[in-house]
Amino acid sequence: MNEANRFIEEFCLEAEELLSGVEDAVLDIEEHPGDQEAVNRLFRAMHTIKGSGAMFGFDAVSEFTHHVETVLDNVRNRTVPVSKILIDLILASRDRITAMLAQAKGGPLVDPGEGEKIIASLKSLLPCDGTESPAQEFPKEAPEDAFVSTVPGPENEVVYRIRLSPDPDIFTTGMDPVMLLSDLADMGVCRIVPQTERVPDLENLSPESCYLFWDIILTTTKGVNAVRDVFIFVEDSCEIVIETVEEKGVTSPEVSVPRLSDIDREILDGQFDTHKKIDERLIESNALSKETLKSALTEQTVVTKMHKSSAASTVRVPSNRLDKLINLVGELVITQARLTQVASNMDNTELGESVEEIERLTGELRDSVLNIRMMPIGTIFNKFRRLVRDLSSQLNKEVELITKGAETELDKTILERLDEPLVHLIRNSLDHGVEPPEVRELKGKSQKGTIVLSAGHKGTNVVITIQDDGAGLNADAIRQKAVERGLLPENAELSDKKIFSQIFAPGFSTANEVTSVSGRGVGMDVVKGTIDSLRGRIDIDSVPGEGTKVTLILPLTLAIINGLLVRIADDFFVLPLMSVEECVEIKSREIEKINGRNILNVRGDMVPYIRLRDRFHMKGRRPETEHVVITDVSNSRIGFVVDHVIGGHQTVIKPLGPAFKNIKNISGATILGDGTVALILDTNVLLESA
Repeated sequence: MNEANRFIEEFCLEAEELLSGVEDAVLDIEEHPGDQEAVNRLFRAMHTIKGSGAMFGFDAVSEFTHHVETVLDNVRNRTVPVSKILIDLILASRDRITAMLAQAKGGPLVDPGEGEKIIASLKSLLPCDGTESPAQEFPKEAPEDAFVSTVPGPENEVVYRIRLSPDPDIFTTGMDPVMLLSDLADMGVCRIVPQTERVPDLENLSPESCYLFWDIILTTTKGVNAVRDVFIFVEDSCEIVIETVEEKGVTSPEVSVPRLSDIDREILDGQFDTHKKIDERLIESNALSKETLKSALTEQTVVTKMHKSSAASTVRVPSNRLDKLINLVGELVITQARLTQVASNMDNTELGESVEEIERLTGELRDSVLNIRMMPIGTIFNKFRRLVRDLSSQLNKEVELITKGAETELDKTILERLDEPLVHLIRNSLDHGVEPPEVRELKGKSQKGTIVLSAGHKGTNVVITIQDDGAGLNADAIRQKAVERGLLPENAELSDKKIFSQIFAPGFSTANEVTSVSGRGVGMDVVKGTIDSLRGRIDIDSVPGEGTKVTLILPLTLAIINGLLVRIADDFFVLPLMSVEECVEIKSREIEKINGRNILNVRGDMVPYIRLRDRFHMKGRRPETEHVVITDVSNSRIGFVVDHVIGGHQTVIKPLGPAFKNIKNISGATILGDGTVALILDTNVLLESA
């Protein structure tokens, strides 16, 4: 990838992040019309997209965004009120920009007519004069006519303030100051502001003389000597001042060129026209020249951005590189386990100490790399606000989405696959759960329904709940439909939980008609399949007339999990430790007392169990004393009988090959320290199949 394409790719990524923030800001403004900070945040995002789009050749995006920015500037100045029409247009504009960026990357073509309609609607919101003057936010942005070169650099950057003032006769020496400016631009991010104070009237101007001088703000990783080397051949014919402005968060106290903070407070306290911008007041009062103010503003912008970047610096890494790193760490964990086992069989103290140190370092590396993959679940929570808003309008319902625990972190791979299941669950809550306003009013409820989307950690699991205050599930209707489809026997006595679980069957739906939102019976089937593939589980609780609560219980990560290593005959298996509650022993004579029924009395609690030796048709004689691993599966206590419990094991999950894709009860495999393969049991499937 060449340099230009790399910058364009970075712009597209940045634009996507900004557009996500745009959606959040718009919805915040809709909820709180007086939130001026949200308006400013929205304006800055659009302003950045417009400027960056023009810089990287996305002229259509820049031109369209300019119209949005103009309206938002009027919203900031309170000449355009916040209304539903405005919110709808900004959201439509956001979608339009997203589609235009997708088209630029080879996506489907966008309809120019739709863009013209949005622009016309935006213009109709402006005051009667229809003024469209580019807004300048003081002192947030750099001057528009300051030359900026963008060569990104690493974190150890220094900001230099440079004054280049050539002798008027410099051209006679064969030197061109533009070449010096070009050399500086190659060293880093260079902002150049020309000063025109010495330019004479046209009658006195000589075409062979240089009257300009320049203020340069250079952000670079080069040392001050490298900067001085640029001017090594013109030191005698130029006045050159080089000063350090910012280095590792320390600002230089010596200032020769005015900074924004150095402007005399008495100037600002003068009797100026309060309706004019502050920069206009300063220039009209002759307190500062226009060029000097631009230099101060440029420097202030650079220092402010440097502070922001140093406070929260990030590095973009392609996900495939991260996945490769995870795989390598997994192999390292396996190798370390083998090394530990070999060292345990040798009577060598020095070797044992070294292996313990490697084990500690490997554990820290494993935890650090896994933390890199962790992302806050709020990154997908925010998009559901738009979903609820649009669907509520489509269904003529009033629904509020409340999110909790957005800071809860989850593995990136799991997070990406959760998007579709959560969309289905929220759509179901909106369509089937929350009643129309008039129905809710008759039931004594508020006309506005509520959906609460929350997340939190529970042990080594992440628990996500989707709860609404709607009509709840109709157990009788679900049961009747399940009997009609042959999913349940007609006379079966089942708990409500068992009946509710039938909605996960493929094609199952109790809806009387199919709508554009739901009714075909495919949504919950997708939810169940996805959650099972993530080695999670899903529970449903519902109270008629009060609402429904769907709970998703998921592991933190899919790469390396804590497992319980067990043995049956000569084979090894791993049970996910997140579902294990305790281990107990069972003797042959105890089995005889309960007449062979698979029920175990654990401190007065009757726990059913599955004998894995029988389940897997394994030959050999059972030991006199077996072990029962008590687990929590789908909110039910269930025991798994094994020959021996070996202990905890850091399990690096390896997928099974294509030849074993139809094997149930097994979700993967891992390699033990001696090279033996252990199968990872899927407790959810084992319970269902039993």
